[in-house]
Amino acid sequence: MRVDDAGFNAEPRVVTGLSRRETEVMELIADGHSNGQIARHLFLSEKTVKNHVNRIYAKLGVDSRVTAIGLWLEQAARGAPPRDTPKPTG
Repeated sequence: MRVDDAGFNAEPRVVTGLSRRETEVMELIADGHSNGQIARHLFLSEKTVKNHVNRIYAKLGVDSRVTAIGLWLEQAARGAPPRDTPKPTG
């Protein structure tokens, strides 16, 4: 088992412009985990998790954990692309 796969084998609920690690972190956020819990779960420092969270917020265009979770779960329910992904034209 690689460290970046530790404890996370599920397919993401939403396909986004997030990196694999950011997707792992966002899935855990959406499941209600704190930054400290995520850090322990993924064998990361809490500072690294905070950095991932800030990049996730920027990529999703949100400014809070609650908004990020709401957008994530809404997109998962609809199967819709995230805001930062261009929609096909035509």
